[in-house]
This record gives sequence, structure tokens and C-alpha cells, in this order.
Amino acid sequence: MVSEIRLGVAKAFFFIGDNAAFGFRSLHASVKRPFHFDETLRQIYELGYKSVPLIAAAGIAVGAVMSMHTRATLERFGAESLIPTGLGLAMIKETGPLVAALLIAGRVGAGIGAELGAMRVTEQIDALESLAIDSFKFLVATRVMACMIMMPLLTTIMNFTGILGGFIAEYAISGMGFQQYFEQAFLLIEFDDYLTATFKTVIFGFIISGVACYQGYYTTGGTAGVGQSATRSVVVSSILLIISNVVLVKAIFFFLPEAA
Repeated sequence: MVSEIRLGVAKAFFFIGDNAAFGFRSLHASVKRPFHFDETLRQIYELGYKSVPLIAAAGIAVGAVMSMHTRATLERFGAESLIPTGLGLAMIKETGPLVAALLIAGRVGAGIGAELGAMRVTEQIDALESLAIDSFKFLVATRVMACMIMMPLLTTIMNFTGILGGFIAEYAISGMGFQQYFEQAFLLIEFDDYLTATFKTVIFGFIISGVACYQGYYTTGGTAGVGQSATRSVVVSSILLIISNVVLVKAIFFFLPEAA
């Protein structure tokens, strides 16, 4: 039993190490010539722009639900006026970045894993190599860079639509005005709060795209392997996102105590 646990832990560490090496290799490849700007822009459109409706809809829903739950709690203490302030801080400092990352892991992670996996099992990646095209740089580095670029922008959209969703819920319940609500929402928020919380989403983008590309690029087992790669991309990246978020929050509090 003990030996099995040790073997499982060792495999987990080897797996994380392989993913990390794969991801850092993609970063190194992205700064070397030739630069595939057209492909990177296409991935920004596919991975980022097409995710905006999902992020915006989820942000409004999350903000509205958080506002209603917060009201139910603060009403007991007669502190309903703090609802916009609390929601704004929660969305920008923690909820917005993490929820956006998990949503992108589900949409983009599965898509990348399935797409690259299908290319691997149908030998399209081998065909690129036969044409003297660096498949790793063309397929992996461009996706990793696109995801890292778009995550802060998508997180900003999530933050804004979350606060907007909170306003809609609050307006429907109490009739609070738009200007009053947003003044209260941003009352205690400073630029450093936004900057530190949003910067960590660059790392989230690296994790999501790196894990998904790794799973897809090394897919085996035919069409069944493609489905497994897509599933593992979402599961592994989601777990790593949650763990890395805890580590990053602790690091931010340690190195930037004023951001606490």
C-alpha cells in the first residue's frame, strides 16, 4: 500500500515536471525566429475573442448571484450599503480571475487538447514536419502565447460584467442608481489591487495552454485518445489552477503585503 502511494506521488511529480518543461520550452520557442504572427493572431481570435460571450454571460450571472447572497447576509446587520464595495473587491481580487481561468480551461483547454490530439493521430503533425515546419513552434508556442495575452483581457471583462451583474440585481431589489452603485463598488479598489490580481492570470493562461498542448501534442491511442486528451486537459489544468492560485495569493501577500 505504501509503495503504491509512493509510486503514485512519484508519477504525479514526474507528470508535473514534464508539463512544466514542455511549457517553458514553448516560451523559449515563442521568442525565437521565425515568428508566426499570423498564426498567433488567429489563435488570439479563436481562443480569446470567441470566449468573450461566455465570459460576459458568466460574469453577469456570477455578479448577480453574489450580490443577492451578500444582501441576504448584510441585511441582518443593516449594512446593505456595503454590498457594491464588497462585490467589487471580491470580483477584482479573487472571484473574477479564478472563475475566468476555470471557464477558459473548460472551453479552450478541451479545444486545444482535442485539436492537437486529432492532428497527432491523423499524422497532420508529422506532415508539417515533413514540410520542414517546426510543428512545436507553429502549433504549441503560438497557442501558449495567445492564451497568456488574452487571459488578463478576459479577466477584466469578467470583473466588469460581474460588477454590472451585481448592479442589475441590486437595482431590481433596491432601485440603487447606476452612478451611486459604481462609485461604491470602486470606493476601496486601488490600481494595485487590479494589477496584482490580473497579473497572475498570465500564469493561469500559461498553465491552461501548456497543459492542453502537452496532452494534445503527445496523444496516443487513436480517436479514443483524443477524447482522453481533451478530458485530461480540463481536469489537470483546473486542479493546477486551484493549487497555483493558493500559491500565488500567498506569494502576493508575502512580497506585496499592501495588496492584502
